[in-house]
Amino acid sequence: MTSFLETLKERIVIFDGAMGTNLQAQNLTVDDFGGPQFEGCPEYLLISKPEAIEKVHTAFLDVGCDVVETNSFGGTSVVLAEYQIPHMAYELNFKAAELARRIANDYSTKSQPRWVAGSMGQERNCQRLDT
Repeated sequence: MTSFLETLKERIVIFDGAMGTNLQAQNLTVDDFGGPQFEGCPEYLLISKPEAIEKVHTAFLDVGCDVVETNSFGGTSVVLAEYQIPHMAYELNFKAAELARRIANDYSTKSQPRWVAGSMGQERNCQRLDT
């Protein structure tokens, strides 16, 4: 299989798009998120409704993306503390990578390998600090 760096030398590599926007388009319910405590926590969907994440990855790979990003943008203990689950950061990040890799493997061929990139973000509810 061609390595990622070798492929970059040969052609443009296409990454997927916005995970959050594509999850919102699914009109997920509070129950889909796992209850009111987890509403708005896309990382918890890896536990409560992983098929929603699979649907996003699959859609991007169906249109030819080379790389899908994990559903782990807010997978830090700081962000997950908003949902009282900072202790789940490792588990959720692992599940995000595992799920993305499984889906990417389903699409990967010798002539068109597919890769997974870890998504790292920041706290969603940032506040401006005036000095």
